[in-house]
Amino acid sequence: MSRRAISLFRRIEGALETIARGSTPLETIRETAEHLVENFSSDLGLVGGRIYERDDDSNYVLVATFGRTGRQAIGRRIGRSYPAMERLLDEGSVVMSLSDAGVDRELEAELGTGEQFAAIVVADGAYALAFDVVPGTGMSEDLIAALNIVRFAINQKLREEKMMEILEEARRIQGSILPRRTPSYGDFRLAARSIPAEVVGGDFYDFITLTDETFNVVVADATGHGLPAALQVRDIFMGLRMGLTRDYKLTRTLERLNGIIHRSRLATKFVSLILAEVDTRGTVMYCNAGHPPGILIRLDGTVEYLRTGGMILGPRRTTHYSIDLVRMEPGDILALYTDGITETARGRAEEEEFSVSRLARLLGENRTLSPDELVDLVFDTVREFSGREHPADDQTMVILKRDLPDAKGGGTP
Repeated sequence: MSRRAISLFRRIEGALETIARGSTPLETIRETAEHLVENFSSDLGLVGGRIYERDDDSNYVLVATFGRTGRQAIGRRIGRSYPAMERLLDEGSVVMSLSDAGVDRELEAELGTGEQFAAIVVADGAYALAFDVVPGTGMSEDLIAALNIVRFAINQKLREEKMMEILEEARRIQGSILPRRTPSYGDFRLAARSIPAEVVGGDFYDFITLTDETFNVVVADATGHGLPAALQVRDIFMGLRMGLTRDYKLTRTLERLNGIIHRSRLATKFVSLILAEVDTRGTVMYCNAGHPPGILIRLDGTVEYLRTGGMILGPRRTTHYSIDLVRMEPGDILALYTDGITETARGRAEEEEFSVSRLARLLGENRTLSPDELVDLVFDTVREFSGREHPADDQTMVILKRDLPDAKGGGTP
């Protein structure tokens, strides 16, 4: 291959990378085609062309033109059995002239096709893109190679476009699941934050009001992150809401949820979770399903860990869980979190975890702060410890604090 050809291909690749995705596949394809005609006409002889879209009958309809090509034939349907179209679909890219076998001159004249044309199919055959080519400009081998680069670039952009649509839908679902506000119950104040490692994540927290005196707090972590984990989170949300609001016991709710996750066909099937039922008189009933231990900081700085429960949700079809009781007195703090805070947040040398003990010490030393201030402090400290502006794993933290009788909205004195 000549240096000129190599240079041309690199220029084409570089140019196509700068083209933004359109709001629809057709806009992306048309923008790419117009860019090629405008910037590479002298190299490849491209002067204009047509875009065909496959219809429900697998035929192709002329839906757009670009460059010097007129629009008079918009809406014209081309049968899939047309020999030139069959060849294009078989080979993916072709360079042809009106004198070639299988080319219908009258049809091509109606479409406005020039004496020589080149065509590609993109988006798994959903679109065909035909360029009019000035005869004798460049070599057909270079043109075919260039068109294959264009095919790859368009398909890549369309895949990105589709993935962004999927991720946006997942983000919308996740945004509708996470609480829009942080409630207060009696003298309990709460604060929470969740930061995904990707556009969407597998961490989840929720506050579920049962009665005027009783509420649930849950923090969960679906293995992995990204779209599969986010979709698993949706099942957790629905399962917990349905179970707990139907007055099921904590253990029965988790056992039913375990069965749902076990039967899931998603790539991620393991979920750790800690669920606490709190009444405003201070009794906390909890169950820990394979999750990092909840951290209970007493007013005097004493630390207790909430570990009782059972194995992670999902691996086994049937699993039994147990519960435990603790009391939160005025001034006590309960922290629920995911392992993105304590395990996957590592120091700059990647050898040291932030760790549960370091988190407990940080909370204990700053236990006079408000829940919002504690959440801010934890995330700031973890970010500084890891040296990363964006986390390597999803990170979630929920803080419950029971006010002292004389507390007035701010931090506990």
